Amino acid sequence: MGALEGIKIIDVSRVLAGPFCSMILGDLGAEVIKIEHYKTGDDTRGWGPPFVEGESAYYLCANRNKQSITLNLKSKEGKEIFRRLVSTGDVVVQNFKAGTLEKMGLGYEQLKEINPSLILASITGFGTTGPYKDLPGYDYIIQAMSGLMSITGEREGPPVKVGVAIADVLTGLYTCIAILSALHHRNCTGEGQEIDISLLDCQVSSLINVASNYLCSGAIPERMGNQHPNIVPYQVFPTKDGDLVVAVGNDEQFKRFAAALGAPELAEMDEFRHNHNRLKSKEKLVSFCTELLSKKTKKEWKAILDQAGIPNGPINSIKEMFEDQQIQARDMIVNMEHPIIRELKMTGSPIKLSKTPVQMRLHPPLHGEHTEAVLEQLGYDSEEISHFKENNVI
Repeated sequence: MGALEGIKIIDVSRVLAGPFCSMILGDLGAEVIKIEHYKTGDDTRGWGPPFVEGESAYYLCANRNKQSITLNLKSKEGKEIFRRLVSTGDVVVQNFKAGTLEKMGLGYEQLKEINPSLILASITGFGTTGPYKDLPGYDYIIQAMSGLMSITGEREGPPVKVGVAIADVLTGLYTCIAILSALHHRNCTGEGQEIDISLLDCQVSSLINVASNYLCSGAIPERMGNQHPNIVPYQVFPTKDGDLVVAVGNDEQFKRFAAALGAPELAEMDEFRHNHNRLKSKEKLVSFCTELLSKKTKKEWKAILDQAGIPNGPINSIKEMFEDQQIQARDMIVNMEHPIIRELKMTGSPIKLSKTPVQMRLHPPLHGEHTEAVLEQLGYDSEEISHFKENNVI
């Protein structure tokens, strides 16, 4: 039994933020009905390569534990099917541009007349208020506008985006948190509500201490690359066969670090004994450390530094990461059965619950794989379903 068993999510979102949110809810046991465009489906179905047996790897990453139905929401009958589905559901997740559902007659005010306890989670680039509310928002644009890119990259280099669509991922997580909060409120009061989540808000919130530093001091944060502005040594170092991150957080750790390097005398030198001195002599110390660390492999150094209790980690490729024994021990690779993909491997869930563990119940669905089954559950007969197909409703 999943933690959210008995909760039905109707997901009319596409691409990443919304689908990632609903996948988490599905992992936790909720029933998720994914509504896709009756012809093209989720945008990410066409994003690739790679494709596996015709299925996009991008689509697969955010759509397990769901059922897929196709629906033409611009048609009168498609809207009626949607309303009937909403009457049976708990949560609707959508990421159309602000105002789109209202124009279709499917906004929160209209839907709550059908289902007063409904929770509608609306994800947009900039929110439903403010001067940018009508603008489209994509992850890359959000990373730029939020200030994230201004603090990412080498000091002398250009601004750099994060290697994944991090604004979408964070928005999916925030939306999931908001939905769970709204479900608790509904359980206490019986009231549904509308959730207004924006990618820009979520990314700004996630700037954490960098944003706080500016608000408290007025100093504009700058790119620091792989170094830390206040601690030394705390950066990337080259080893014999690759790069290693070393994070020496205090003077006692530095003493152990120097001994692990085979140069305990470094910790006894006045210019390196305390962190404030190490900051002043940063270039000299980094030069010493670089020379010493280049003499062994990153695997050898990890064993030595782990033994000494020094925070460190190799910069792994994605291949190396998935081969790591810790990743495998934590079940962060899962195998799923799929109707056309012989061996489907997916990233596991980080949520480990002792009483209601996450279960990989359903493979990422084929386009419209469950349309007929869901419509039958809603009370439509085979003749009506055939009519819908013939008239481009599904």
